[in-house]
Amino acid sequence: MEEPAEDRRLQVREEGGGDQEPLLLPQGASLYTGDGSVDINGCPALKHATGNWRACFFILGDECCERLAYYGIAKNLVTYLKTKLHQGNLEAARNVITWQGTCYLTPLIGAILADSYWGKYWTIAVFSAIYFVGLAILTLSASLPALQPPICSGSICPEASLLQYAVFFSGLYMIALGTGGIKPCVSSFGADQFDDSDPAERVKKGSFFNWFYFCINLGAFVSGTVIVWIQDNSGWGIGFAIPTIFMALAIASFFVASNIYRFQKPGGSPLTRVCQVVVAAFRKWHTKVPHDKSLLYEVDGQISVIEGSRKLEHTSELEFFDKAAIISSADAKSDSFANPWRLCTVTQVEELKILIRMFPIWATTIIFNAVYAQNSSLFIEQGMVLDKRVGSFIVPPASLSTFDVISVIIWIPLYDKVLVPIARKFTGREKGFSELQRIGIGLVLSILAMLSAALVELRRLEIVRSEGLIHEKVPVPMSIFWQIPQYFLVGAAEVFAAIGQVEFFYDEAPDAMRSLCSAFALVTVSTGSYLSSIILTLVSHFTTQGGNPGWIPDNLNEGHLDRFFSLIAGISFVNLLVFTVCAMRYRYKKA
Repeated sequence: MEEPAEDRRLQVREEGGGDQEPLLLPQGASLYTGDGSVDINGCPALKHATGNWRACFFILGDECCERLAYYGIAKNLVTYLKTKLHQGNLEAARNVITWQGTCYLTPLIGAILADSYWGKYWTIAVFSAIYFVGLAILTLSASLPALQPPICSGSICPEASLLQYAVFFSGLYMIALGTGGIKPCVSSFGADQFDDSDPAERVKKGSFFNWFYFCINLGAFVSGTVIVWIQDNSGWGIGFAIPTIFMALAIASFFVASNIYRFQKPGGSPLTRVCQVVVAAFRKWHTKVPHDKSLLYEVDGQISVIEGSRKLEHTSELEFFDKAAIISSADAKSDSFANPWRLCTVTQVEELKILIRMFPIWATTIIFNAVYAQNSSLFIEQGMVLDKRVGSFIVPPASLSTFDVISVIIWIPLYDKVLVPIARKFTGREKGFSELQRIGIGLVLSILAMLSAALVELRRLEIVRSEGLIHEKVPVPMSIFWQIPQYFLVGAAEVFAAIGQVEFFYDEAPDAMRSLCSAFALVTVSTGSYLSSIILTLVSHFTTQGGNPGWIPDNLNEGHLDRFFSLIAGISFVNLLVFTVCAMRYRYKKA
């Protein structure tokens, strides 16, 4: 006999219920989240009152404003270094790429603090304050004449003093520390607002990463148009002050929703746990791993001994590290069960295995970020020697990167609403494409972007030779809008590779290592930037021998920037082949 409808539903009241109407939940539905998240008071998080899109709107607003602040500095930094600090093409490009690399290396600091001690929320709070101070110092540096070198007199441009450099770069690298500290935490904190144990919320989390990246590029769009124009036409003081104001808005947007966030408790130092597995495994070097893997040490129940982490299933790969979970006769007689330096759980061992399995994927995404590094340095320098006039209006070269952003803004809804449903019909996957398939498509598009840039430069150099401008440091009569395809392809590559990478490292990460693994994804941006800087240095060294001007001289009309772009495309193609092999061999985690 069928039960009455009212008997098949649970009636609950919110805390402080009073005369409120009871909230009806379907039978079997849980009042609390199933992933161990808590509210701001440390109590189990109520599903209907915390997290989900209601909380993510504020996190997305924070990210949009923070990225506007970041790109308000980054988009036109090469122009500031050249026009205000009087640096040459190569020095300015190297400084920009090195700084950007640092911005994506410092996430390791924020991630370790978030996963080990502070949690994501307080890590974001601390590093946001550092970020704001750095922006304020940079604004002062660009506003006070005493902190800037004298203007150029003809072709004579005085160098900046040690003090001027010190103030400017201290502010710049405080921004690098601040943005790096919060970057791995904001994306993973946003994803934490969706309950991993709820299939409906898990689908929403996939969309969150797409819209998170959409907000990044919305901020970048405003920076690449409005703020770059203000910097070039109204002054650098106001041009740097606006990003500072938006950073204050980012902080406000983040904190205003504190009561509705879901929080994951920090699980202790992930680096310590990794070291414990290695030490415990080497201590049992000569011990044989049992054929019955159920004999390996693991605690009872669904929750692991690691705070805020679910248990992971055993995998057969990297069997040597299973030795750390072997219960030896000495362990059974001693207190080794309480000493993780002698005996680790299967979940702790699997954490290390996941990191090792992810490493080849991590390594093969570095080249993609070396390609992306050209977007804010050599692409802009290429634009400086093209015709920037549109009637009486002069297009700032850095503004062309807006087409990268427009590409992302177009591609994200197209991907989320069109491509995923179509791909789902063919692949049967909830997300349409796997994360690794998505990254692979992005790598292909990044190669096409470099080839497009090389073709533009080949055409530009043809005009240079036909017009007799080889030894003239002047723009050529070729529209800057010929750069649009390369920017558009870089944007499309981002939507596939960059978002796929962030989603891959979050989803594959152990629960208590999500900030750290998100930081690993960001560190590929850093290593890509540093790799690009190294390649620039090597290219400069080898191509300037024998008195040659080199591929990237101060006067690009004498150089061969096309060869540099072709070199990056060739390296990227080899990298794509390696990635394909690694992706085909990768095994996803099982929790």
